[in-house]
Amino acid sequence: MEMPVSISSAVRRRLIEDAAMTPDAEICGLLFGTAASIESVLGCRNVAPDPATGFEIDPAALLAAHRAARQGGPAIIGHYHSHPRGSAIPSARDAAAAHGDAMLWLVIAADDLRLWRAAIGGSHLGAFEPVPLRGGAACANGPASP
Repeated sequence: MEMPVSISSAVRRRLIEDAAMTPDAEICGLLFGTAASIESVLGCRNVAPDPATGFEIDPAALLAAHRAARQGGPAIIGHYHSHPRGSAIPSARDAAAAHGDAMLWLVIAADDLRLWRAAIGGSHLGAFEPVPLRGGAACANGPASP
């Protein structure tokens, strides 16, 4: 079982507010921290061909974050995106984009945040494992019950 990852109430609130401000398109960005904690986030431009139904983090922002991490900046531990009309569970499109690289995927839907780890053969769509998310009131853990 995955160890819980913490998130502060301030970071959680910021993500929910950012997603609410863009109800017709997916927002996206990078997660920074450690194996045990999401310490900060960086919102990035969604450059997907159809941001209403998908996301692609601006490559320039991604490269700059990797460069900064190599120079002693914060470690990239994953990324986030919203599902404006869906649930906080990775979609088939998300699974197709996952590479099994063990990076964290935080999915936002309304006021629900759920954390996942990309994993080849994962229990969700063969691409993800749920990761318990703790901290920040009303955070959800794992997939919803049927």
